[in-house]
Amino acid sequence: MRDSRCRQPAARYRPNSVRSTHTMPSLSIRSASLDSGARRTRIKICGITRADDARAAASAGVDAIGLVFWAGTPRRVTHAQARAIVDALPPYVSVVALFVDPDADAVRATLAAVPVDMLQFHGSEPAPFCRMFGRRYVKAIPVKAGVDLLESVSPFDDAAGFLFDAFCEGGLPGGTGRAFDWDRLTADVRARLARPLILSGGLDVANVGRAIGSVAPWGVDVSSGVEERDGNGAPRRGLKDAARIRAFVQGVRIADGGTSSSP
Repeated sequence: MRDSRCRQPAARYRPNSVRSTHTMPSLSIRSASLDSGARRTRIKICGITRADDARAAASAGVDAIGLVFWAGTPRRVTHAQARAIVDALPPYVSVVALFVDPDADAVRATLAAVPVDMLQFHGSEPAPFCRMFGRRYVKAIPVKAGVDLLESVSPFDDAAGFLFDAFCEGGLPGGTGRAFDWDRLTADVRARLARPLILSGGLDVANVGRAIGSVAPWGVDVSSGVEERDGNGAPRRGLKDAARIRAFVQGVRIADGGTSSSP
């Protein structure tokens, strides 16, 4: 694996346990079929910019899509684009709005204009800012060298989940196509997380099975790994590839111990 620079509440989350929604409202109960030990890794496709890509993701069986409202990336969508994408989705596909160090008015404007289900903060936002909107949120944690990951998540005890992503100095805060050393998410770190673990950073069909086997995350979040490629083989940021999406979902389901067919 590449170097991470480039590439406690009493009730603790356990990846294979079933929790009541009354005692832990931020977590969903796993299906009864998982009681036997089978895994059901959740999948989010981030950086959707076209309605057709959202439909392709839903058809492939993803659980959520991500809409980026940060101006520093070609994956950014306007409110009008976002509404059209949401309108194209069938029921039971969640919509996540992603921000990077926004001001509060920008978040409120998005919430007023776009029907989103959850917020995702991918910058250095403090916990009081993340919780001020009264919406469930995921907090992204850059996996930097020498940083205590448990200490990094500790202020965000009300987050719906923690997304661990690669850190690359001077690069994008996410969607870089770079992986980090999954060994940083040790068994001890995973056991002590109070909220579900979401794995991101450089995932694609070639490595997602190994990632799930190594980390056993609640969910995986992919962007560049399912994008179209230009003539040089580089991702065309914001333009998803339906075949790559299907292959990624199939790779996750195979790693979960299922078949290669979509649900």
